[in-house]
Amino acid sequence: MMLFAKATKYLNKLPLLADRRHFWGWLNAVFNKVDYERIKAVGPDRAASEWLLRCGAKVRYKGFDKWQQDYNGLPSGPLGKYKIQAIDATESCIMYRGFDHLEGLEHVEEIKLIRCIYIEDPCLERISAITNLQASLSSLEVVSCGNVTDRGLLALHHLSNLQRLFLSDLPGVQEKEKTVKILQTALPKLVVEQDVQ
Repeated sequence: MMLFAKATKYLNKLPLLADRRHFWGWLNAVFNKVDYERIKAVGPDRAASEWLLRCGAKVRYKGFDKWQQDYNGLPSGPLGKYKIQAIDATESCIMYRGFDHLEGLEHVEEIKLIRCIYIEDPCLERISAITNLQASLSSLEVVSCGNVTDRGLLALHHLSNLQRLFLSDLPGVQEKEKTVKILQTALPKLVVEQDVQ
């Protein structure tokens, strides 16, 4: 707690807002760093849970109704018992550099990316390129992620199991009707709900 208090004092002395942004950007990059040895030691679901909760996201495990959002309350037990089924990254600091954590997840059916300032096209392209997610992901929400453009949305055509896509407040999307039509042609089972402005 003292370390946090010292860091807060330091931040309050910074003269420019840009310096504060730089610090928080650096800190978020640290939170997103992938520790491949940790993934080997505890398995992909546990390591991904740690990453997501550290960045302010929530996870729900297969067979459970409750969302896990407390990093210190991560369930213990045999490795491999808790499989991530849903990710709610609302207002989290997840960013591209941490997306390797998603590589070994086999049961993720739902991802919510809502008001995530670091989510951009390469993030959606990375999600779409992960073989396990191509097979398991059925619902995706992308809301108020200002760095997402048509290019990122078009990459979602690789998610062969995607059945629901909710889009809202994406100012970077310029050709929404055309993009949605291309996605629905590539994924006939896909239902797109949109409020793209």
